[in-house]
Amino acid sequence: MQEVDMKRVIVGLSGGVDSSVAAYLLKEQGYEVIGLFMKNWHDDSVTISDECPWLEDSNDAMLVADKLGIPFQTVDLSAQYKERIVDYMFNEYEKGRTPNPDVLCNREIKFDVFMDIAMDLGADYVATGHYCRKSTIEKEGKEIHQLLAGKDNNKDQSYFLCQLSQDQLAKALFPIGELTKPEVREIAKAQDLITAEKKDSQGLCFIGKVRLPDFLQQQLKPKEGVIVEVEDSLEVYNQEQPEFTTKEGELAFLAKKPEYALSDGKVVGKHQGAHYFTKGQRKGLAVGGTKEPLFVIETDVEENVIYTGQGKNHPGLLRNVLFVSNDELHWIREDLALNEGETMDVMARIRYRQPLEKAILHKVASGLYVEFENKQSAITEGQFVAWYNNDELLGSGVIS
Repeated sequence: MQEVDMKRVIVGLSGGVDSSVAAYLLKEQGYEVIGLFMKNWHDDSVTISDECPWLEDSNDAMLVADKLGIPFQTVDLSAQYKERIVDYMFNEYEKGRTPNPDVLCNREIKFDVFMDIAMDLGADYVATGHYCRKSTIEKEGKEIHQLLAGKDNNKDQSYFLCQLSQDQLAKALFPIGELTKPEVREIAKAQDLITAEKKDSQGLCFIGKVRLPDFLQQQLKPKEGVIVEVEDSLEVYNQEQPEFTTKEGELAFLAKKPEYALSDGKVVGKHQGAHYFTKGQRKGLAVGGTKEPLFVIETDVEENVIYTGQGKNHPGLLRNVLFVSNDELHWIREDLALNEGETMDVMARIRYRQPLEKAILHKVASGLYVEFENKQSAITEGQFVAWYNNDELLGSGVIS
């Protein structure tokens, strides 16, 4: 009988086109498919528009499930979301770091809390509408799962899954990873799915159309401070590099960011709280009259000062070495993890959609240095660096 070996897959239906098509493809492939919509947010006071996005999205998800003839239910994960994502974010912002909620949402919610619910429902797999691929190899008699970039270079979302573990990957399916976005839309149109023409959601993972500053402002009180402009002729940018006896000494020197004081520049404006700003940011400074636009080169949340520089090539924005401490270092390919003193040539990125750049990993006792061939703009603490071999994502870490 066919029935017995039919594998059960729970699809996270978000109400978008990608997860809708993922569900359709799985059904075509003969899986028993169940659609689950995650409600992660209750507070409707911070959405941008009047419409309630999660209601609209859950409704779209329900209509898609209905059209495909699959069971559908909604799960409320807002308590876990608040505790694991929102509280963490505020904590990070208060420390002057910039977290990445999407990466966390995948690690903590979709492939953890959600996966547990799915397994309780007797699922063999959990599937999402991410543009990435999974493949499985055998090495020394053990199955090893690989996380590969999506076929659509434009939409590759492997970066957002850079914190997944072997256990999580073992139970994950990514049905649209072999497709491009236009192909996904075509399938949705052909199947007459209501989400076919729906715009991609921006804003926080699953919270809906939330503006981050508004969201932060509710929790982090505004506090007026000054905006300082730093000239690129500042001494710290032009100092001679000392001679180093060890590579680690050199890496530590290059990974260290400059420390700024008020005396390093001139006050050019005011802001409502250093914790609302992030490195590399250009919008929202509201300072005019400079020859080139001002970019944030550093935020000091202790003193509540924002340091800025003119132009995107300001030396305060550019560094080629970053550090990840051991407790924030993660290997998807545990079998390839470096030991102290080892190095690895990789391609790496420090943000989503950034083209991959050549880099060398250096494992030291306290963590891992990532040394880029070219200088990177706005290396931001709290964000994730992810490294690849060809199109396989090997590991990632939080920039410290």
